[in-house]
Amino acid sequence: MAGEAAQEEYTQDGTVDLRGNPVLRSKRGGWTACWFVVVYEVFERMAYYGISSNLVIYLTTKLHQGTVKSSNNVTNWVGTIWITPILGAYVADAHLGRYWTFVVSSVIYISGMLILTLAVSLPSLKPPRCLESDVENCRKASTLQLAVFYGALYTLAVGTGGTKPNISTIGADQFDEFDQKEKAHKLSFFNWWMFSIFFGTLFANTVLVYIQDNVGWTLGYGLPTLGLAISIIIFLSGTPFYRHKVPSGSPFTRMARVIVAALRKWKVHIPNDPKELYELELEEYAKKGKFRIDSTPTLRFLTKASVKIGSTSPWMLCSVTQVEETKQMIRMIPILIATFIPSTMIAQIHTLFIKQGTTLDRAIGSFKIPPASLTGFVTISMLVSVVLYDRYFVRLMQRWTKNPRGVTLLQRMGIGLVIHIIIMVIASVTEKYRLSVAKDHGLVENKGQVPLTIFILLPQFLLMGIADAFLEVAKLEFFYDQAPESMKSLGTSYAMTTLGVGNFLSSFLLSTVANITKAHGHHGWILNNLNASHLDYYYAFFVILNFLNFIFFLIVIKFYVYKVEISDSIKVLTKELQGRKVRVSNQEESRS
Repeated sequence: MAGEAAQEEYTQDGTVDLRGNPVLRSKRGGWTACWFVVVYEVFERMAYYGISSNLVIYLTTKLHQGTVKSSNNVTNWVGTIWITPILGAYVADAHLGRYWTFVVSSVIYISGMLILTLAVSLPSLKPPRCLESDVENCRKASTLQLAVFYGALYTLAVGTGGTKPNISTIGADQFDEFDQKEKAHKLSFFNWWMFSIFFGTLFANTVLVYIQDNVGWTLGYGLPTLGLAISIIIFLSGTPFYRHKVPSGSPFTRMARVIVAALRKWKVHIPNDPKELYELELEEYAKKGKFRIDSTPTLRFLTKASVKIGSTSPWMLCSVTQVEETKQMIRMIPILIATFIPSTMIAQIHTLFIKQGTTLDRAIGSFKIPPASLTGFVTISMLVSVVLYDRYFVRLMQRWTKNPRGVTLLQRMGIGLVIHIIIMVIASVTEKYRLSVAKDHGLVENKGQVPLTIFILLPQFLLMGIADAFLEVAKLEFFYDQAPESMKSLGTSYAMTTLGVGNFLSSFLLSTVANITKAHGHHGWILNNLNASHLDYYYAFFVILNFLNFIFFLIVIKFYVYKVEISDSIKVLTKELQGRKVRVSNQEESRS
């Protein structure tokens, strides 16, 4: 009985403390540890969105860049922000582990923020003030000024590359997959994780944006820098309570070995009995607290990597588990591609949507609404939607589907994709109306303010928040949940990568459409003067893209096979792990 009690106290998923020792369930992990992680994310998101939300306005008003250039510089930087997590995931999984990768990256992150604050504060690091209505007539920033500013931005991007894929994974690691109670808690973790993200974002999109527009950029950037410093301190304070996963080697190398081995043995026949394939003993996985995965019939060509032909080279022979891990990461790629277009739509929130707001009446009495503050409504809508989804929608759907999540993750993503189509239809119709009013009041050529309230843009911002509650939350949970246990950071970086590619795609589409529509003396859809532009056509183009992407999504999910959550081998491994915990506890008892 004493042995069973001791066994239950230790986590069974292979998590350890920073010294590599097994951890007691009652001492580390759970919501106690997650509290530090979630609060960290509130302050860190405040810092990040304090910079990104209003960046297009700073580039336009302070660095004197036009519509296309400023928008593309924002999306290129944001794209880099979301692409660098691939590198961060690699370093965490292959070398430093999630915790130390996060700590080192945080130092780089805060360094970039400090330099950026100096860049917007010192007069010598920015061009002189310009009152011209056309930024093309203003003095441009010097090479040195641009080097310091963008150097700081991209230093910050490198730092976030190590923090983004690891912080959410660290949070999820605090729940033991082998414990049913903790496993149930993890189902709600990603919803509340997103809640914390958007709570910090709300502060940035309202208070910080207002300070930047009405008080000054020094204080407007100084506060996010202070917020980041606070967030890092909060995270480090929780160190005694964290559970850690041991680095399991480079996922890219393991995947490459499988692909190379399969190609080198492309003529080899696959045996009918999976037991004839190469696989390690359960004890080997038990020692590392890993799962052994059974062979599956999907992507059968890769199974050739496990066929025994005499060679034991890791580039000629791979275990079944290694092959199945590779299959799972490859199976998710079509889903990954299907999220690129909606990520491009999200990029419009901080670029063209805000640019539209600068042309409208922003006054409420004597108070002027900063255009970037409209993104706060995305946050509010998201927060409300997540709560309603978690509390009511899931419970309602559980009665019909018997699925603990209410609907599958892919169904939830599909709902988000449909909402994105609706958003761009509304955005196109709204912009068409704004242009007609501008024309009726003779404001096309003089760039005057259109006599319409900025709140006509509100529907597209609110719906974007609802779309996030479905698509973005499900996307993050899907790529984490479906990734193999040893590649969780890489799986999380998939979710980040979609946003990165989406932003780069936004830059490409904006430049391409702007250039094509101006060719051969045509007027052009996207100009510095939005009253003379045709963003309504551009948004209609996005409607078509979203619809085609939704059709593609329906096709790929039809063939997607969910990762098997519990297999016979995992049940056996559970017993093996439990036996190992008993032995550890008995050894400690004998020592005492």
